[in-house]
Amino acid sequence: MLMLDVQLSELLGDAPAGVGEALDLVAGLDDALTLGLARLGEEPAAALAALAGALAGTPIGERVGEAVEKVSAGSVADEHLAALAGARAALFGAVHDALLARLDGALGRTRATWEAGAGKGEVADNLLAGCRVWLRELAIVGWRGVDHDLVSSADQTIEALLAVPELRGLAVLLDGLATELRASSPVATMDRLPARRWADLWTRAMLLSQHGPWHGGGADEVSGRLLVLGADVHEHATVVRVQVHAILERGGEPGRLVRTSVAAAKVDTIVGPTVWRLLGGHPVLLAALAEHRSVDITDMPLLPGGDLVWHDDRARTGEEADPFAIARVQLAAATPPAVTPLDRHPVRIAEPVLVEGYKSDGQTIDLGGNKVPLDLDRLPSCGPLTPALVKASTGCIGLVRWDGGRWSLQPLALQSAVKKQPVTVHNGDWALGPTDPKAAKAETRNGDVVAVLRERAGRLLRK
Repeated sequence: MLMLDVQLSELLGDAPAGVGEALDLVAGLDDALTLGLARLGEEPAAALAALAGALAGTPIGERVGEAVEKVSAGSVADEHLAALAGARAALFGAVHDALLARLDGALGRTRATWEAGAGKGEVADNLLAGCRVWLRELAIVGWRGVDHDLVSSADQTIEALLAVPELRGLAVLLDGLATELRASSPVATMDRLPARRWADLWTRAMLLSQHGPWHGGGADEVSGRLLVLGADVHEHATVVRVQVHAILERGGEPGRLVRTSVAAAKVDTIVGPTVWRLLGGHPVLLAALAEHRSVDITDMPLLPGGDLVWHDDRARTGEEADPFAIARVQLAAATPPAVTPLDRHPVRIAEPVLVEGYKSDGQTIDLGGNKVPLDLDRLPSCGPLTPALVKASTGCIGLVRWDGGRWSLQPLALQSAVKKQPVTVHNGDWALGPTDPKAAKAETRNGDVVAVLRERAGRLLRK
């Protein structure tokens, strides 16, 4: 638990040595991608040279140095961009590892070690080549040079990738980047750019487009009891995803921290508690969240990075299981999963913790004089957690994150007081429908938006 002041002070102190310098190198490359590699000025060229110099003594140093030399001379080939993407990913990976090691030390956790599995062979190389062509054009013209024509040129490639099941992850990634660019075009007129985010998406797509999908080895089929800690809800205009953090118990083995996710496409008019109706195909998982029950799973695929591939037909709800009681007894001893190489990025750090006995001003929690910022922007509209409950809380199951150069705590569940009465609320409490009378009344007044849209869609398909 994130409870001991000395451990908290260690976590909240200065960033590990070298983090700032590594992030400065990434920022230099991102600036070059913003302006475009076809028109490198003196400053971006110097930033690329600094990148090559910093990585000169590493296993990828020679390839990065050659790539920087060629790009600076005006020659931009796929292998050069792959080297730059690899360099960027390696820097973020080093930052991620340093931060996660500090967090694990503060929490007293021993993480599982990464074991490389057999890679996959090449898949539909012609489609991957088409993907690289578009990514190369983006890098050459830079974000400032993106227009509607360039964005639209990816449509055919994305459609072809979606038709190949093994490449759908890459297709969705490209589609997301293209959608953001299309909404922002012409980018040259924007005052501020999400340069780091776009560069993150570009980097991952460039690496995945080299040899296709990669998960670091095959999945193991596991059986056991899943003890839910909390649900992290990601809401966007066109998709909703619920990521559940839990402890997996198997046959007397030490508990393992795992995650599992379910998602659904949506439209921007579906908001609030109604989004849960889109996930109705996963009744066992939704019941476990709403009713605070354990889940017995059978032969559920578990990926090397700690993600369960959810199959509702391989799960059944068990007995009641209070997430706060589970966290108090088992969370500290649970083994966190290893992080897959492609997922080593600071913004992906999201470690479940239990924090109790604190005071909150609504923006931070205070533990013996040490203040941790609260990430309230991530409170979902489809659940009962509110800033007011956060301010009144004294106990929290949450995710420790690192973003924007600082640590923060994202609440997933709270123990609080309302009119001097103790209450416990969780993000997933409304998974089977709102339990708050006001929220239920509002949803009834708005009608079943999901049913209406499905009926209209069906009518259109029948025409």
